[in-house]
Amino acid sequence: MSELPAAARAVVIGGGVAGCSVAYHLARLGWTDVVLLEQHDLTDGTTWHSAGFVGQLRSTVSQTRMIMYSSGLYAELRTLTGLDPGWRGVGGLRLATTPERVEELRRQVSSATTYGLELDLLTPAQAKERLPLLNVDDVLAAGWLPGDGWLEPAQLGAALAAGASALGVRIVTGVRVTGVETAAGQVTAVVTTEGRITCEVVVDAAGAAAGRVGRLAGVDIPIVPIKHQYVVTEALPGAGSTVDIPTVRDPDRIVYFRGAPAPSGGLLVGGYVRDPSLWDDPDPLSAPRTLFEPDLDKFAESWGNARHRVPALRTLGMDRIVHGPEAFTPDGEFLLGETPVRGFWVAAGFCVHGLAAAGGVGKVIAEWIVDGTPEWDMSTMDVRRFGAHAASRTWAATKALDGYSRYYDIVYPGQEWTAGRPLRRSPVWPRLSSLDAALGEKAGWERANWFGANAALAAPGVTAPRGWAGRNWSPAIAAEVAATATAAGLFDQSSFAKLDVRGPGALGLLQRLCANDVDRAVGSLTYTSMLNTRGGVEADLTVARLGEAHFRIVTSTASGVRDAAWIRRHASCEVTVDDVTSAFGCLCLWGPSSRDILQPLTDASLSDADFPFMRAVRLTVGPVPVLAQRVTFVGELGWELYAPAEYTLTLWDLLMTAGAPAGLRPGGYRAIDSMRLEKGYRVWGSDLTTDTDPISAGLGPFVDLSKDFIGRSALPGTPSRTLRCLVLDDPATVCLGGEPVRVGGVPSGRVTSGGFGYRVGASIAYAYLPASTAAGTPVEVSVFDRWSPAVVRAEPLYDPKMLRVRA
Repeated sequence: MSELPAAARAVVIGGGVAGCSVAYHLARLGWTDVVLLEQHDLTDGTTWHSAGFVGQLRSTVSQTRMIMYSSGLYAELRTLTGLDPGWRGVGGLRLATTPERVEELRRQVSSATTYGLELDLLTPAQAKERLPLLNVDDVLAAGWLPGDGWLEPAQLGAALAAGASALGVRIVTGVRVTGVETAAGQVTAVVTTEGRITCEVVVDAAGAAAGRVGRLAGVDIPIVPIKHQYVVTEALPGAGSTVDIPTVRDPDRIVYFRGAPAPSGGLLVGGYVRDPSLWDDPDPLSAPRTLFEPDLDKFAESWGNARHRVPALRTLGMDRIVHGPEAFTPDGEFLLGETPVRGFWVAAGFCVHGLAAAGGVGKVIAEWIVDGTPEWDMSTMDVRRFGAHAASRTWAATKALDGYSRYYDIVYPGQEWTAGRPLRRSPVWPRLSSLDAALGEKAGWERANWFGANAALAAPGVTAPRGWAGRNWSPAIAAEVAATATAAGLFDQSSFAKLDVRGPGALGLLQRLCANDVDRAVGSLTYTSMLNTRGGVEADLTVARLGEAHFRIVTSTASGVRDAAWIRRHASCEVTVDDVTSAFGCLCLWGPSSRDILQPLTDASLSDADFPFMRAVRLTVGPVPVLAQRVTFVGELGWELYAPAEYTLTLWDLLMTAGAPAGLRPGGYRAIDSMRLEKGYRVWGSDLTTDTDPISAGLGPFVDLSKDFIGRSALPGTPSRTLRCLVLDDPATVCLGGEPVRVGGVPSGRVTSGGFGYRVGASIAYAYLPASTAAGTPVEVSVFDRWSPAVVRAEPLYDPKMLRVRA
């Protein structure tokens, strides 16, 4: 379409809908010196054979927002570009044939309410009225989303490309990228078969080939190409055009379908298989419009289920079979954001629904590049969410294949999968099996959710929460909370991410990044957040000052890579940032007996005068060298004890032996979550995100407005919404997160996190509500589409005067 220039501000690699959308949105934000490169013709990679479904409701707020934005953009593209993107806003049906799937639909209705998305629950008869072709004999309920639809992939790509070209983007096809040049960790140029382009930004939007392009820049991108099939049937007798019938998803039968483009008159029928196959090609998409031979044996289940759902298909054959590659990721979420090579960005890994989200992907990537942060929280899709193990193609493939095989399965809260495990194990691992640990996984780490050995210690009458909240539960959780409140609990939190920031510029850097003041005496411990320019919380962490120019940051398990990248992005050459997570174990000893257990094992005084709250002191526990930090995430007296990894198992055994007479019990993460809710401690990723600010989150006391820091000017003087604690009237009704909240009958917010507080005997939820919503205000929470009464309560619910923490 255009000649190759010698230089550009940004180069986008990949001419599918993602690449075209990124280029279009960059130009809309004023970056018109952009070149888009495609080795074949536009959309000839994976876009061209997409089924084109646009289903707006997703599992996260951000992904739903992205797809809702996309739907609106697609409807407008004809006016904006003069080209028809092939958008068909026909609405969508989601069928439920089991009681469990009906419950999932009810939960989705609640979620849709919080997103401002229309979703109606239909009877089987109403579903058939929407689409008379359906057999609804086994259907129990259906969800109707009038905003859903589908589009023609090639037409959408052409419309986005036309919009980008009109704004000044140069699109060059038939050019293969053969190299990405870097200097000092920064992108400098792209090398192609037709020449070299110097640039400051590269966006890898190469779809199933994104991994190959990443390797050109020395970046490992965990893209897993998987073979995926759909068929287009012969014309339905007497049906005429089918393009305007609703889209249908039948997850219990792992099949989906929609009308096929004219002149077919048939249906496009796709599905997921339990034994998916990799496309193991070192140079994927090197040929245009890649397809594989049909594999009807694998498609038999989906085809049989489609014929059950649409009886008219029983006498029809397949007019066309499309068996092509799709780009999946280890956790089924997109891969977006900047990589460790500065200026090298990725927008790939769309796991079959790239067309649905392409508009939103272009928007957030462009905002991220131009403004430094996108409007919406992208943390669950941030390419930096993975550790070094993601460079393993074997691990990535194992996880992606497992995720694909379960694509339409109901995901219950607390459900754990076993593929690719165990991977990262703390030094305490040898003790976990003897205590019957129920293991969970986070960022590759094996962590105890609870210990089965504690279940028999639960008080009589402890029962599981009602519904989904009680599916993956044990009375051991209640027992571990009780032990921590009456004696002590020992928690292995070695998976905490730990970063050492050192150098003559370390203090200045952290003062600029942290909202709280970290310029305190050596040995001080500071709780703080790091903000983006919009005032959103990029990181939630503690900072220990271990020397005049040495700071130890502790952040959440899954945030280490991302937080380190944020700090390095702003650091000068005078500062080093080292990830020391694996070098140190962390055992948390919390509870009223914790001092009595720990004191005999050390020569250092643990008194309030000598070791006050929020201090960090080096000492020995028995023969084990430890950095002890007096801080808590459960609201009880105690310490986080950081020991070199080789000593951590010895430290565990010392503490367990010393604490046994006092009633010390090992505890897991589910007990921690219960206790932190009672204390109102916020969790990053739910209560705190990149699009929530610390003032609205109730963290004003941990923001020092007397100093300058990134995001300060964006903080609200008086927030319009604040995070409030809710207690549900029915203690057996437990929120899972995402439930809508009504104040005075008006939808006013959604639950960010919820659970049961065993020390206070209450079902607790947190939600951002209008700032005028005072303690004592009655509210309602929709749990599985059933409104439950609750009341706003002052926080914290447990030990509001902090007497137990300071002890």
